[in-house]
Amino acid sequence: MADRMVLTGARVVLPTGVVENGRVTVEGTRIAGHSPADAPSVDLSGHWLVPGFVDMHNHGGGGASFTSGSAEDVLTGVRTHHEHGTTTMVASTVTGDMDFLTHRAGFLSELVEQGDLAGIHFEGPFISPCRKGAHSEELLRDPDPAEVRKLLDAARGTARMVTLATELPGGIESVRLLAEHGVIAAIGHTDATYEQTVQAIDAGATVATHLFNAMPALGHRAPGPIAALLEDERVTVELINDGTHLHPAALELAFHRAGAARVAFITDAMDAAGFGDGVYRLGPLAVEVKEGVARLVEGGSIAGSTLTLDTAFRRAATVDGLPVEDIVQAISVNPARLLGIHDRVGSIEAGKDADLVVLDSGFRLKGVMRKGAWVVEP
Repeated sequence: MADRMVLTGARVVLPTGVVENGRVTVEGTRIAGHSPADAPSVDLSGHWLVPGFVDMHNHGGGGASFTSGSAEDVLTGVRTHHEHGTTTMVASTVTGDMDFLTHRAGFLSELVEQGDLAGIHFEGPFISPCRKGAHSEELLRDPDPAEVRKLLDAARGTARMVTLATELPGGIESVRLLAEHGVIAAIGHTDATYEQTVQAIDAGATVATHLFNAMPALGHRAPGPIAALLEDERVTVELINDGTHLHPAALELAFHRAGAARVAFITDAMDAAGFGDGVYRLGPLAVEVKEGVARLVEGGSIAGSTLTLDTAFRRAATVDGLPVEDIVQAISVNPARLLGIHDRVGSIEAGKDADLVVLDSGFRLKGVMRKGAWVVEP
């Protein structure tokens, strides 16, 4: 009985919909399929109970970097995001030279293998200098399939996603290589035309890296990548819902056109997430964070975010007015599906990890459970 509890009274978001006054039984590290009468209970009346959040694009947090920090730094960032409801996350890199990136891939793969991370996302160096954002231009390169394969090999099976400017030489071949190896090919930091984007999707690209950002704007004569990515049922679009990266009308457009089943909320967080303003580094570049907005010291380009997914959830519910079921799909279900781990996480179902988030009636975070243990006790 010591490792069993029943969470009662909450509005529980299940794959089948919202259950009022629900009961969820946790046994050990997992959600159980039955609820014995004599198990200890936790009363969550007046609250929401939703699945733990899954972040497939995250560079760090808590003052620590996934892109260059030590193992303890990475774990500090992981713990910070746990405390904000993200119970599963991928570590995203930024552009660096190939020797550094292959070394970093081997280092991060060890943290994946021990269960601290859900995989590695390589954002750069195979991106367009025209849309480089907070990436060092002198380190960018075309997506040579041999070099893409080198990163995959260094990651030892833990690579989950690679962001590419697929219009560059080798881009389409690299998309095909990634698809063959079961790794997500994500279109991003791209200057592609509509037609070039369609070609990349047909080759196997399935994700849009932070849609609208670091790509040509939607045009009525030259619709560019945004239209192609929104219209194709095979593509899931990442959205950074922090109020800085997207106007609410752009988010509404994405949800209206793609639907909740094809949206993934991400943070694109850097070190300052959950930590505060100050001067940081994102890869080799200096970043200044003021009033929660991260920008390069030189040039002023937005440099990731300071977002945590509990804030993204609350904003989606209170500012954007999205149904809670749609938010859960975008923040938990869809990323877990894309990462190939939906058999373990992403929804409240018997047999899955007991990764749960408690929110009050105003969608403020009040509790976080990961693998049956409270990270933040309600």
